[in-house]
Amino acid sequence: MDTYTPEQIAERLQVLRREHRELDTEIERMAANGEDELEAKRLKRRKLQLKDCIAKLEDMQIPDEPA
Repeated sequence: MDTYTPEQIAERLQVLRREHRELDTEIERMAANGEDELEAKRLKRRKLQLKDCIAKLEDMQIPDEPA
C-alpha cells in the first residue's frame, strides 16, 4: 500500500474538496437551466466518487489507536 505524508493527504483533500464544490455548482446550474439530464447524472456520479475519496483520505488522517 502506498504511504503518504500528512501534507500530501491534506493537499489532495484540498483539491478534491474544491472539485466537489465546483461539481455541486455546475450541477445546480444545469438543473436551473434544464440542461442535459444525462450529463448531470454523470456529474453526480463523479461527485459521489469524490466524496468517497475524501472520506478515505480523512480516515487516513486519523492516527491508529493502540488496542
